[in-house]
Amino acid sequence: MKTSHAAAAVFSLATGCLARRMELTPEALANDVRTEQLQSTLWNLEHIAHQHGGNRAFGRPGYKASVDFVLERASERFGDKFDTYVQEFNHTYEEFFNITLTGPDGEDVFTVSPRFNPPTPAGAGGITARLVNTPVDRKLGSMCWEDQWDGIDAAGKIVLVRRGGCDAIVKVLFAKKKGAIGFVMTHHNWDNEKPMSRFWLSSTNPDMMMPTAIVSRPVGNAWAARLDAGEELVVTLAVNGILERRPSWNVISQTKQGDPDKVIMLGAHLDSVPAGPGINDDGSGTAALLEIMESVERYDGFPHAIRFAWWGAEEVGLVGSLFYTRTLETKDVDKIKYYFNYDMIGSPYPMFEVMGRLEDSSGGLFGNGGRLIGNGGALSGIGVDLLANYLADAGKEVTHAVFDGRSDYAGFDALGIPCVGLFTGEDVHDPCYHEACDNINNIDLDALTINTKAAAYALGVLANSLDGVPKRANTTVNMQRRNKMVDQFQTWDAISEEAQWVRTCSHGGQKLMV
Repeated sequence: MKTSHAAAAVFSLATGCLARRMELTPEALANDVRTEQLQSTLWNLEHIAHQHGGNRAFGRPGYKASVDFVLERASERFGDKFDTYVQEFNHTYEEFFNITLTGPDGEDVFTVSPRFNPPTPAGAGGITARLVNTPVDRKLGSMCWEDQWDGIDAAGKIVLVRRGGCDAIVKVLFAKKKGAIGFVMTHHNWDNEKPMSRFWLSSTNPDMMMPTAIVSRPVGNAWAARLDAGEELVVTLAVNGILERRPSWNVISQTKQGDPDKVIMLGAHLDSVPAGPGINDDGSGTAALLEIMESVERYDGFPHAIRFAWWGAEEVGLVGSLFYTRTLETKDVDKIKYYFNYDMIGSPYPMFEVMGRLEDSSGGLFGNGGRLIGNGGALSGIGVDLLANYLADAGKEVTHAVFDGRSDYAGFDALGIPCVGLFTGEDVHDPCYHEACDNINNIDLDALTINTKAAAYALGVLANSLDGVPKRANTTVNMQRRNKMVDQFQTWDAISEEAQWVRTCSHGGQKLMV
């Protein structure tokens, strides 16, 4: 049967309309979010944990399986719309089993281990050696300076050192340089079997450390007195565990559409703690990103590229995101116009907290734990309002907090990239925080859904317009100048160290009264 030219034209127009994809809008992205799909992703993450020892932690099989899970969706399902790659990095893996310390009279001494404590030789029953005392200097710090070690015969011995005055790492390094094979630290604020605090050895250079035990003040002082009186004391220290460098991975995926010189970025960490499957922390953020990504895949017409990132090794010090940000070339930093961070957005008893770097009435900036820091950092700009207003319109009571460096926004904020985060709380808000019970039952699906919708809406706005986005605050570093390079490396090392020390305290920010 023949058709007229008019009919053919109508048919062509109709099929063309069907073939043309819809343009991306904030409302469309938010409306696409499905609670059942978020729940399905969380179920899969919990299943991965159950199949791999109960967790998805850095350095363990469950994390690699989690990476494969994200890659299957980002690369295989949506590969025609996204360019996806895996960024590998290495970090020190620690799995501590136990520590024992046998005193000079054959007694079992109560002791605790610092973090990143290198194990004693396997099968040798630990190290047995003479104990050597060191002087106490309350003014300059005990054994914090190289000349304080002059005259100390530490070779082949276990040294007894009082804590305080400088980082424990400094004392251990000096002791090892003098040939010591073990280290016992007297904790000057510990009088019973509940030490007030622990310290960390080096997570970046564990080979420079030595097996270390922490003892109470009464024990350490008693041994020091006996040594000063001329007794020869022999102790045995055994540290059992694993301490080695292991690989981990970030997954990065960017739309093929949109201007690659104007990127809107979303991130969430993919790892859990070793204690459990990490479904709220941070399966919730992982699920949100995957759901938003699937929605973005359906649309055309957005002028700015969209980049998704799933970070590795966040729970051991923001390692993946800091590796990513510290290795970005300046030209690539400048391309990132905004960063959204989603960490713990489905707590079972949720608050709705929007975190950012916010301006006070005097024109200064709040950040780094709420301190007023002048004008050196990026403002969060429109991102705060986009998230807060969407949640408020949905009937949620919104609180505000300022960045304190405890989640993956830290590296972006340090680069002066405007960023913002969502957080639904721990402690009373999530009693299963960092516990085995952080499973599929530890989620408020309504909170997760509305937060994902808010995240999708905010992305939709910035994917189409940069109005209200502050310019990047930090100036370009001249990497040709040695002093600038040293300054930059020291800055990143300080951020990494701070992230490791405070990581187990909180994902949230310093509360802001508004």
